[in-house]
Amino acid sequence: MSNTYETVAALLRAAYTDGVVPPLRDYLDPVDIVGAYAVQDINTRLWQAEGRRIVGRKAGLTAKAVQKQLGVDQPDFGALFDDMRVADGGRLDQARCIQPKAEAEIAFVLGADLPSPDTTPEAVAAAVASVHAAIEIVDSRIADWKITFADTVADNGSSAFFVLADEGKALIDSDLYTAGMVMEVNGEIVSTGVGAAALGHPLNAAAWLARTLAERGEPLRAGDILLAGALGPMVVLNPGDHVVARVGGIGTCSFTYGEA
Repeated sequence: MSNTYETVAALLRAAYTDGVVPPLRDYLDPVDIVGAYAVQDINTRLWQAEGRRIVGRKAGLTAKAVQKQLGVDQPDFGALFDDMRVADGGRLDQARCIQPKAEAEIAFVLGADLPSPDTTPEAVAAAVASVHAAIEIVDSRIADWKITFADTVADNGSSAFFVLADEGKALIDSDLYTAGMVMEVNGEIVSTGVGAAALGHPLNAAAWLARTLAERGEPLRAGDILLAGALGPMVVLNPGDHVVARVGGIGTCSFTYGEA
Protein backbone atom coordinates (compact mmCIF):
# COMPACT_ATOMS: atom_id res chain seq x y z
CA MET A 1 0.00 0.00 0.00
CA SER A 2 1.33 3.42 -0.93
CA ASN A 3 2.81 5.46 1.90
CA THR A 4 0.84 8.40 0.48
CA TYR A 5 -2.42 6.58 1.09
CA GLU A 6 -1.41 5.76 4.66
CA THR A 7 -0.50 9.42 5.23
CA VAL A 8 -3.85 10.66 3.94
CA ALA A 9 -5.73 8.06 5.98
CA ALA A 10 -3.92 9.19 9.12
CA LEU A 11 -4.70 12.86 8.39
CA LEU A 12 -8.40 12.09 8.06
CA ARG A 13 -8.49 10.00 11.23
CA ALA A 14 -6.83 12.79 13.19
CA ALA A 15 -9.36 15.30 11.87
CA TYR A 16 -12.14 13.59 13.81
CA THR A 17 -10.56 14.83 17.05
CA ASP A 18 -8.22 17.64 15.99
CA GLY A 19 -10.41 19.46 13.47
CA VAL A 20 -10.50 19.91 9.71
CA VAL A 21 -7.62 19.38 7.32
CA PRO A 22 -6.92 21.19 4.03
CA PRO A 23 -8.18 19.65 0.77
CA LEU A 24 -6.20 16.55 -0.13
CA ARG A 25 -5.07 17.64 -3.61
CA ASP A 26 -1.39 17.65 -2.57
CA TYR A 27 -1.76 13.90 -2.08
CA LEU A 28 -4.62 12.78 -4.34
CA ASP A 29 -5.64 13.93 -7.80
CA PRO A 30 -9.24 15.25 -7.54
CA VAL A 31 -10.56 12.36 -9.65
CA ASP A 32 -8.23 9.61 -8.42
CA ILE A 33 -10.90 6.97 -7.82
CA VAL A 34 -8.51 4.12 -7.03
CA GLY A 35 -6.42 6.15 -4.59
CA ALA A 36 -9.42 7.63 -2.82
CA TYR A 37 -11.02 4.25 -2.18
CA ALA A 38 -7.65 2.87 -1.07
CA VAL A 39 -7.55 5.56 1.62
CA GLN A 40 -11.16 4.82 2.63
CA ASP A 41 -10.34 1.11 2.85
CA ILE A 42 -7.37 1.72 5.17
CA ASN A 43 -9.51 3.54 7.69
CA THR A 44 -12.47 1.17 7.33
CA ARG A 45 -10.26 -1.83 8.13
CA LEU A 46 -8.59 -0.02 11.02
CA TRP A 47 -11.93 0.99 12.56
CA GLN A 48 -13.24 -2.56 12.18
CA ALA A 49 -10.12 -3.85 13.95
CA GLU A 50 -10.90 -1.41 16.78
CA GLY A 51 -14.34 -2.99 17.16
CA ARG A 52 -16.61 -0.77 15.07
CA ARG A 53 -19.18 -2.84 13.16
CA ILE A 54 -20.38 -2.12 9.62
CA VAL A 55 -24.19 -2.18 9.45
CA GLY A 56 -24.60 -1.04 5.84
CA ARG A 57 -23.47 1.40 3.18
CA LYS A 58 -24.44 4.80 1.87
CA ALA A 59 -24.56 5.90 -1.74
CA GLY A 60 -23.57 9.49 -2.40
CA LEU A 61 -23.31 11.84 -5.37
CA THR A 62 -26.48 10.30 -6.79
CA ALA A 63 -27.60 13.60 -8.30
CA LYS A 64 -26.25 14.30 -11.78
CA ALA A 65 -25.80 18.00 -10.96
CA VAL A 66 -23.52 17.17 -8.04
CA GLN A 67 -21.51 14.69 -10.14
CA LYS A 68 -20.98 17.40 -12.74
CA GLN A 69 -19.91 19.84 -10.07
CA LEU A 70 -17.18 17.43 -8.91
CA GLY A 71 -16.15 16.38 -12.41
CA VAL A 72 -17.21 12.73 -12.25
CA ASP A 73 -19.83 10.55 -13.90
CA GLN A 74 -20.58 8.12 -11.11
CA PRO A 75 -21.84 8.01 -7.51
CA ASP A 76 -19.64 7.13 -4.57
CA PHE A 77 -20.14 5.11 -1.39
CA GLY A 78 -19.11 4.96 2.24
CA ALA A 79 -19.49 2.58 5.16
CA LEU A 80 -22.19 2.91 7.81
CA PHE A 81 -20.97 1.86 11.24
CA ASP A 82 -23.16 0.88 14.18
CA ASP A 83 -22.05 3.92 16.22
CA MET A 84 -23.20 6.29 13.46
CA ARG A 85 -26.87 5.55 14.01
CA VAL A 86 -28.94 8.16 15.83
CA ALA A 87 -32.26 6.95 17.26
CA ASP A 88 -35.39 8.13 15.49
CA GLY A 89 -36.53 11.08 17.61
CA GLY A 90 -33.17 11.11 19.38
CA ARG A 91 -30.43 13.67 19.91
CA LEU A 92 -27.04 14.08 18.22
CA ASP A 93 -24.31 15.59 20.41
CA GLN A 94 -22.82 18.59 18.60
CA ALA A 95 -19.44 17.76 20.14
CA ARG A 96 -19.32 14.73 17.81
CA CYS A 97 -19.60 16.90 14.70
CA ILE A 98 -17.39 19.39 12.86
CA GLN A 99 -19.42 21.07 10.10
CA PRO A 100 -22.54 18.94 9.75
CA LYS A 101 -25.33 19.11 7.21
CA ALA A 102 -28.55 17.08 6.95
CA GLU A 103 -30.21 15.56 3.90
CA ALA A 104 -33.36 13.48 3.60
CA GLU A 105 -33.18 10.09 1.91
CA ILE A 106 -34.92 6.80 1.28
CA ALA A 107 -33.30 3.81 2.96
CA PHE A 108 -33.63 0.06 2.46
CA VAL A 109 -33.09 -2.79 4.89
CA LEU A 110 -32.17 -5.98 3.07
CA GLY A 111 -33.80 -9.32 3.74
CA ALA A 112 -31.44 -11.25 1.44
CA ASP A 113 -27.85 -11.07 0.19
CA LEU A 114 -26.97 -9.29 -3.06
CA PRO A 115 -23.80 -11.09 -4.18
CA SER A 116 -23.94 -10.55 -7.95
CA PRO A 117 -21.88 -7.94 -9.85
CA ASP A 118 -24.81 -7.91 -12.29
CA THR A 119 -27.45 -6.95 -9.70
CA THR A 120 -30.44 -5.17 -11.25
CA PRO A 121 -32.94 -2.83 -9.62
CA GLU A 122 -35.45 -5.66 -9.84
CA ALA A 123 -33.10 -7.94 -7.92
CA VAL A 124 -32.69 -5.30 -5.24
CA ALA A 125 -36.47 -4.93 -4.97
CA ALA A 126 -36.80 -8.68 -4.44
CA ALA A 127 -34.19 -8.56 -1.67
CA VAL A 128 -35.60 -5.58 0.25
CA ALA A 129 -37.23 -6.40 3.59
CA SER A 130 -38.41 -2.84 4.31
CA VAL A 131 -38.13 0.74 3.07
CA HIS A 132 -37.75 3.68 5.46
CA ALA A 133 -37.60 7.44 5.58
CA ALA A 134 -34.07 8.44 6.58
CA ILE A 135 -31.86 11.40 7.33
CA GLU A 136 -28.15 11.33 6.66
CA ILE A 137 -25.99 13.74 8.61
CA VAL A 138 -22.99 14.36 6.40
CA ASP A 139 -19.87 16.01 7.79
CA SER A 140 -16.63 16.74 6.00
CA ARG A 141 -13.24 16.53 7.62
CA ILE A 142 -12.06 18.81 4.78
CA ALA A 143 -11.93 22.52 5.60
CA ASP A 144 -14.96 24.56 4.48
CA TRP A 145 -16.40 21.62 2.52
CA LYS A 146 -14.01 22.42 -0.35
CA ILE A 147 -14.16 18.87 -1.58
CA THR A 148 -13.30 17.07 -4.78
CA PHE A 149 -14.47 13.57 -5.66
CA ALA A 150 -11.27 12.13 -4.17
CA ASP A 151 -11.70 14.17 -0.97
CA THR A 152 -15.20 12.91 -0.25
CA VAL A 153 -14.47 9.27 -1.16
CA ALA A 154 -11.32 9.15 0.96
CA ASP A 155 -13.33 10.72 3.79
CA ASN A 156 -15.78 7.77 3.88
CA GLY A 157 -18.21 9.52 1.55
CA SER A 158 -18.34 12.56 3.87
CA SER A 159 -20.58 10.47 6.11
CA ALA A 160 -21.06 10.99 9.82
CA PHE A 161 -24.43 9.83 11.21
CA PHE A 162 -27.83 8.65 10.07
CA VAL A 163 -31.39 8.37 11.32
CA LEU A 164 -33.72 5.59 10.18
CA ALA A 165 -37.47 5.72 10.75
CA ASP A 166 -38.42 3.10 13.32
CA GLU A 167 -41.35 2.04 11.18
CA GLY A 168 -40.59 0.59 7.76
CA LYS A 169 -42.95 -0.21 4.91
CA ALA A 170 -43.08 -3.12 2.51
CA LEU A 171 -41.58 -2.12 -0.82
CA ILE A 172 -44.66 -3.33 -2.68
CA ASP A 173 -46.69 -0.64 -0.90
CA SER A 174 -44.37 2.22 -1.94
CA ASP A 175 -44.06 4.30 -5.10
CA LEU A 176 -40.44 5.30 -4.68
CA TYR A 177 -40.14 7.12 -8.00
CA THR A 178 -42.76 9.77 -7.28
CA ALA A 179 -42.46 9.80 -3.48
CA GLY A 180 -42.29 13.43 -2.40
CA MET A 181 -39.86 14.53 0.33
CA VAL A 182 -40.16 17.48 2.68
CA MET A 183 -37.48 18.24 5.25
CA GLU A 184 -38.25 20.71 8.04
CA VAL A 185 -35.95 22.41 10.53
CA ASN A 186 -37.69 23.89 13.56
CA GLY A 187 -41.02 23.66 11.74
CA GLU A 188 -39.84 25.49 8.61
CA ILE A 189 -39.55 23.76 5.23
CA VAL A 190 -35.88 23.86 4.20
CA SER A 191 -35.61 21.18 1.51
CA THR A 192 -37.95 19.39 -0.88
CA GLY A 193 -37.40 16.67 -3.43
CA VAL A 194 -38.61 13.43 -4.92
CA GLY A 195 -37.53 9.79 -5.08
CA ALA A 196 -36.45 10.11 -8.70
CA ALA A 197 -33.65 12.46 -7.58
CA ALA A 198 -31.61 9.45 -6.44
CA LEU A 199 -30.00 8.31 -9.72
CA GLY A 200 -33.40 8.34 -11.44
CA HIS A 201 -34.88 5.94 -8.88
CA PRO A 202 -33.70 4.85 -5.41
CA LEU A 203 -33.54 1.24 -6.61
CA ASN A 204 -31.09 2.34 -9.33
CA ALA A 205 -28.81 3.77 -6.66
CA ALA A 206 -29.12 0.62 -4.55
CA ALA A 207 -28.38 -1.61 -7.55
CA TRP A 208 -25.29 0.45 -8.42
CA LEU A 209 -24.12 0.07 -4.83
CA ALA A 210 -24.76 -3.68 -4.85
CA ARG A 211 -22.88 -4.19 -8.14
CA THR A 212 -19.95 -2.04 -7.08
CA LEU A 213 -19.52 -3.78 -3.73
CA ALA A 214 -19.91 -7.24 -5.27
CA GLU A 215 -17.14 -6.43 -7.74
CA ARG A 216 -14.94 -5.46 -4.79
CA GLY A 217 -15.64 -8.76 -3.02
CA GLU A 218 -17.64 -6.99 -0.29
CA PRO A 219 -21.25 -7.85 -1.23
CA LEU A 220 -24.26 -6.48 0.57
CA ARG A 221 -25.81 -8.92 3.04
CA ALA A 222 -29.19 -9.57 4.59
CA GLY A 223 -29.75 -7.09 7.40
CA ASP A 224 -27.65 -4.35 5.80
CA ILE A 225 -28.96 -0.78 5.72
CA LEU A 226 -28.67 1.05 2.40
CA LEU A 227 -28.96 4.82 2.16
CA ALA A 228 -29.88 5.51 -1.47
CA GLY A 229 -28.84 9.16 -1.76
CA ALA A 230 -30.21 12.62 -1.11
CA LEU A 231 -33.65 13.50 -2.44
CA GLY A 232 -33.10 17.26 -2.12
CA PRO A 233 -30.56 19.89 -1.08
CA MET A 234 -28.57 19.41 2.12
CA VAL A 235 -28.99 21.92 4.94
CA VAL A 236 -26.42 23.26 7.42
CA LEU A 237 -27.14 22.28 11.03
CA ASN A 238 -27.06 24.70 13.95
CA PRO A 239 -27.20 23.79 17.65
CA GLY A 240 -30.77 23.28 18.82
CA ASP A 241 -32.13 22.43 15.37
CA HIS A 242 -34.97 19.90 15.30
CA VAL A 243 -34.97 18.14 11.93
CA VAL A 244 -37.89 16.18 10.50
CA ALA A 245 -37.90 14.30 7.18
CA ARG A 246 -41.22 13.25 5.66
CA VAL A 247 -41.30 10.97 2.63
CA GLY A 248 -44.73 10.52 1.08
CA GLY A 249 -46.13 7.01 1.41
CA ILE A 250 -43.04 5.82 3.27
CA GLY A 251 -42.77 7.55 6.61
CA THR A 252 -41.27 10.19 8.87
CA CYS A 253 -38.15 10.39 11.02
CA SER A 254 -36.53 13.08 13.11
CA PHE A 255 -33.70 14.08 15.43
CA THR A 256 -32.45 17.09 17.38
CA TYR A 257 -28.96 18.46 16.93
CA GLY A 258 -27.24 19.55 20.13
CA GLU A 259 -29.12 21.42 22.81
CA ALA A 260 -32.91 21.58 22.57
